[in-house]
Amino acid sequence: MAIAVISDIHGNLGALDAVLADVAARGVRRVVNLGDILSGPLDSVGTAERLMALGLETIRGNHERQLLEQSRAEMNLSDAATDAVLQPRHREWLASLPVDMWLESDLYACHGSPRGDLEFLLETVEPTGCRAATPKEIAERLGGIDAPLVLCGHSHKQRAVRLDDGRLVVNPGSVGLPAFADDQPHPYVIESGSPEARYAVIERGPDGWEAELRAVAYDWTAAARRAAEGGREDWARALATGYA
Repeated sequence: MAIAVISDIHGNLGALDAVLADVAARGVRRVVNLGDILSGPLDSVGTAERLMALGLETIRGNHERQLLEQSRAEMNLSDAATDAVLQPRHREWLASLPVDMWLESDLYACHGSPRGDLEFLLETVEPTGCRAATPKEIAERLGGIDAPLVLCGHSHKQRAVRLDDGRLVVNPGSVGLPAFADDQPHPYVIESGSPEARYAVIERGPDGWEAELRAVAYDWTAAARRAAEGGREDWARALATGYA
């Protein structure tokens, strides 16, 4: 049975709906959500309502934790914008989400890495920027997780990596934000290079788990315009181009 894997929606309801339509057109009935669901200047409430109604298997990301634990004064701009519009039922839903999940006996899902929601699993941030993590680094971050397939999000970088021991690690990319810049722990950028919404489809094949990485067109011009109207020119540029 095929499973669609989505992550890092960041309140981009238009992108989410396009991905879900693509999933349905492919006949995939099971969808897993890896977190960072609402935070941003787009449509946090609409995204929450859509996903709460769907009842997908969902884990929380660092932005869900921050929305639940931080005061608005402590929040970054994206979390603060979402915090201002969420209702109690949305917060209750976020609080009910687990931090990780075994979806099958051989399929593990987390947001960042098994060690924490702020750690990239497949990327390494250094003083010179962000690079692909080595197989050794990935194996160390996996710790005792020996699942044949591991799903992760957080970095927004769509990748599938096969380790030397055969384990497959898949990041489906970001549904809702194709590029961003950050300065922690060092300045870096993540860029997909195009504005499509991204997700993955995983399925057991004759030789074990396999992954297909997907990119879906949607009205990113409208999303970029809404971000700009909300004062987030950084988001507008990323949504329109896939570059930070």
